[in-house]
Parts: sequence; structure tokens; C-alpha cells
Amino acid sequence: MMARVLIIDDDPTISYTLARVARRSGHEVDFARTLGEGRDCAQNAEYGAIFLDVILPDGDGLTLLPELAAHSYQPMILIITGAAEPDGAANAIVNGAWEYIQKSASISHIGQALERALRHREKQRAAAQNQEKPLSREKIVGNSPALNRALGMVEQYAASEVNVLITGETGVGKEMFARAIHNNSRRQRKPFVVVDCAALPETLAEGMLFGHCKGAFTGADRERKGLVLEADGGTLFLDEIGELSLELQKKFLRILQERTVRPLGGAQEYSSDFRLIAATNRNIEDMVAAETFRSDLLYRVKELHLPLPPLRERQEDIQELAQVFVDSFCAQYGLAEKLLDAELQDVLRSYSWPGNVRELRNAMNFAVTAARHEPLLYSQHLPQEIRIAVTCGRMEASPARLFPLPESKFELPSLHDYRIEAYRVIESQYLADLMTLTQWNIKEACEISGLSRSRLYALLKEHKVLQNKTSASS
Repeated sequence: MMARVLIIDDDPTISYTLARVARRSGHEVDFARTLGEGRDCAQNAEYGAIFLDVILPDGDGLTLLPELAAHSYQPMILIITGAAEPDGAANAIVNGAWEYIQKSASISHIGQALERALRHREKQRAAAQNQEKPLSREKIVGNSPALNRALGMVEQYAASEVNVLITGETGVGKEMFARAIHNNSRRQRKPFVVVDCAALPETLAEGMLFGHCKGAFTGADRERKGLVLEADGGTLFLDEIGELSLELQKKFLRILQERTVRPLGGAQEYSSDFRLIAATNRNIEDMVAAETFRSDLLYRVKELHLPLPPLRERQEDIQELAQVFVDSFCAQYGLAEKLLDAELQDVLRSYSWPGNVRELRNAMNFAVTAARHEPLLYSQHLPQEIRIAVTCGRMEASPARLFPLPESKFELPSLHDYRIEAYRVIESQYLADLMTLTQWNIKEACEISGLSRSRLYALLKEHKVLQNKTSASS
């Protein structure tokens, strides 16, 4: 199993050691000393594995990790670092690194890590070639590295039968990903039952989940099967599981353990072969620490974990998503197709999208409705709060100008004159701030500024600060 290996490291000694490890196993080796060189190499050749240093002359190696992991040839990335940094290790693993290795590790350890990575890659590629059909990802739009990592986990989890916990901010599409796991599993032809835990009325929750017999309580005029039994053979999706009361958590834990349910008012228990997928936008571990969520239920629910990225980490997907939403709303409203203006696209990428994909969908609905029969959507068609947020963000990010931008190049002064005028403006502002903050205490002002009394008075007169004080007093 010979592969091509790329070493991105500026340390000649480390690079030589890594190359010796790779060549000993018959692999071909290329070198890159910087992030830029590494990016170019990865784009122009196919590598089975990439050794990536964390500290490089032109930046942090971890910033290149998502881009390397997203290459279609799926390289195995091994992070090499000279310092033990737990946060860096966690970040590397989340972003797709195969292993996080310290430079002080033995040659045998590095060699074993490389061979394990390459063997895993070969198995993955063989499995992909033998796969009968591609992953069904209906309505999940985009190809960003962050999204592709999540889809890779969907494909992996779909082949399993254990419980899954999906976490992520509001609006990232947790139910959509739960459906993707179900639709790619062996249960795809069976029911996918959705339970919105946040909308379950406390007094009716047990009956809705577990079912009830006729006459079990006031108003129970007929027998009800219950959502757990409806999911038999399929998937039970508990959305916002963190909203379940502690009492319901206790009862649901037993159902998860026994896979049987007894309807309210009944004496008989019924089995239900369901797979559980739960979702939450809350930090369940914090809830466990606060004793508002049972730790034993968390262990049952979180046998597999699917963290979904927020839209701000999927910049590459925003334009495609927006266009898909626009096409959908145009078809729904019977309007001609519309395109996105370049400036609108820039605004969409600049916004932080706290409401994630759901907020983007709503914004595109608003824009299509505002534009009506116009063929091109502009940023002016977006909701005002989005435009205001982007405009304010740009103003905060841009340094304040001392002078307005001239209308033409002929009005721009020489650098010498510009510097003199800028110095005058800065000095005037300093003097005004100095006297305001010292409340015109001349002695204190001289101590802070380092100016003599006569020089301070001269400058105050020159910049008309004394005149401004007199005017304000009168």
C-alpha cells in the first residue's frame, strides 16, 4: 500500500524525520515549508496523508486543516506540534484531523499512526466504491467542509442502530439531519415520528407519548396508541429533548432500557422496536450539572453525537442556499426566476446569521416578496435589521477617517500637507479631551501632558480651546 505523503513543516530536522518514517514504508514524500506552499501542493497533487505543523512562518497550521480535509481525494491529516495544547487538539479533531501528535513522540509511534491512517483511508475508499447508492441528502444544500463533515457522520450513523444526539444552534436544521439518518438507514420504509418536546403540554405529555386507554382520565373518550408505539420499526425523533420534565425523563429512560411501553390506564405492556434520535440547542452537560437533566438518560441518548455547524461556519454554502430558497419561493408564488445581485451576496456573507438556515430562508422569503416582479434581488430587498447589522458591523470594522474622501484625485493634498493637517486635528482633539477630563485644572493638565504652563496656554489659544470654553460658559 504505497501512498504519496505531504509534509508541511518549516523545521528541517522534523521534516527529515517524518520523511524517513514515510519512506521506510515505501511512500513517496513531498515537502512544503509554509501554509501557502502546503495549499498549493495539496491542490496540485493527490496525497494519502498530510503531516501538518501547527506553527508555520505564515500562520497557524490549524487554519488550513478544514481546507485540506475537504479535498475530494480525502487525505488523512496528522497534526504535528511541539507543545501539548489540549484546546488545539480538540480543535484539530473537530475539524477532521486523524491524529494529533507531539514532535517528541517516538519514530515507531509516528510510523504506526501513519500506517493506521492510510489503512483506514483505503477501507473508506473501498467501502465507497462498493456502496450501492449515494447518500440521500434531500434538502440539505451545500458543500462546505463543515457541512461535508456532518454529512460524513450522517452516512456513518445511518449504518448503525444506536441512539443519536444531534446538537446545534436554533435553525441549523436538526430535524432535517435526523431525517437524513433515517432515510439512509434500514428503517427508511418505516415511520419517522417527530415529537416536539417543547410543545408537549405537561398534562397531556404522557398520554401523547405512551398512549392511553379509553377512560384513563377525564376527556379520554377513546383509546390512543401513543407516539412511541407509532414509531415501532422506525425512528422516534425527540426534538428539544432538554425541555422534558424530570418526571418524563425518568419514565422515558425506562422505555429506552426495556423498549416496552404501558399506555396510561392499561395493565399490558407493548414492545416498540424504535431507534431514538434526539436533538437539542441547549448544553445538556450543563443541565446535568444543574440537575435539570438526568445523567443516566444523557448516557443513553448520546451513544452517538452529531454536532451541526452554525451557518456562519458554512460561508461557502450561503449563496447556494439563498438561491435555492429564492427559486422555491418564486415557484410557490408564481413569479419569474430571480438572481442575486453581487452586492446582495456580499451582504449575505457578511451577516452573522444568529438564526442560521431558518433565518436565511425567512430573509429570502421577505426579499422575494419585496421584489415581486423585479428580476434581480438587491440588498435593499432584505429585512432592515439585517442591512442595519451589516452596515454597523462594517463601520465598526473600518477605521474612522480624519477627513472625508475627496471627490476626485485632484483634490487630494500632498502627503506633507495631509500629515500637517492630520497632526493639527489630533492635537486639537487631545487638548480638548485633556481640559475636559482635568476639569480645567491647569496644574494637573501640565503634569499629564508634559507641557509647561506657558506652552499649554499657547496651544489652547492656537487651537481655540480657550475660546470654546468661554463660549460654553457664557
